[in-house]
Amino acid sequence: MSQISRANNSDSETPLVILRPAKGWSMINFRDLWLFRELIYFMTWRDLKVRYKQTLLGFSWAIIKPFMTMVVFSIIFGKLAKMDSGGLPYPIFYYTALLPWDLFTNALSIASRSLVQNSNMITKIYFPRIILPLSSVLAGLADFAIAFLVLIGMMIFYKIPVTPRVWFLPLFLLLTVLTSLGVGLWLSAMNVLYRDINYITPFLTQFWWVVTPIAYSTSIFTGRWSSVLALNPMTGVIEGFRWSLLNTTQPLSIPTILVSALISLVVLVTGILYFRRMERLFADMV
Repeated sequence: MSQISRANNSDSETPLVILRPAKGWSMINFRDLWLFRELIYFMTWRDLKVRYKQTLLGFSWAIIKPFMTMVVFSIIFGKLAKMDSGGLPYPIFYYTALLPWDLFTNALSIASRSLVQNSNMITKIYFPRIILPLSSVLAGLADFAIAFLVLIGMMIFYKIPVTPRVWFLPLFLLLTVLTSLGVGLWLSAMNVLYRDINYITPFLTQFWWVVTPIAYSTSIFTGRWSSVLALNPMTGVIEGFRWSLLNTTQPLSIPTILVSALISLVVLVTGILYFRRMERLFADMV
């Protein structure tokens, strides 16, 4: 049920609120989201508090995880394998890619379980169900902001100047959020019907990591393999992050960005449609 209408009640001064289920395939009701905007804020804040509840290091984990992964990548793929980094120091080459990747994977992990973990809310009260996966994605932006401060310190350490291209960074961050939300909507809705998604998501994340240019540069791919790599929406995100933040010698591939952005939008739109289609079943199946 996602459409709200109001009618006058002759027996009371309180307006009568009628909830009607959406019919067929439908997109987001932005009016509903606006009415429940405070719930979005509190659910996002709750996800942040729960994530670091009873941890010794708290929000420091938002820095420790990508930093330690960057150290391992620098040793294995940089020093030992001698992977091409586009003329950039290996640590900052990898760390820049890990920022959007961690935002994406954390959102997938939490959003896929958001409906099942909040079954009590779904079965007792009405609110736009899309708020649950949405708040999971928005909560990841706090971790991203904390880890981004480390990247600024690394750029100062390696004396990498800020270029005018940095103004494109919000666009690539938005693309990361939209991709995360689109995949999160698919997984969260499917997880209500098929609990196998809890087991599939880690394997999906590992496979996605392999086909995403985090530990390597897209310059090693040519011809049709370059076009195949562009079908991964995170390819355009990570290449865009490196291009807009770092003084890399590798030019930005506009076709790759456009294809990745198009795939991201397709995933988002179809995810919304599927989520809204299955929304009427959540209270019975969760």
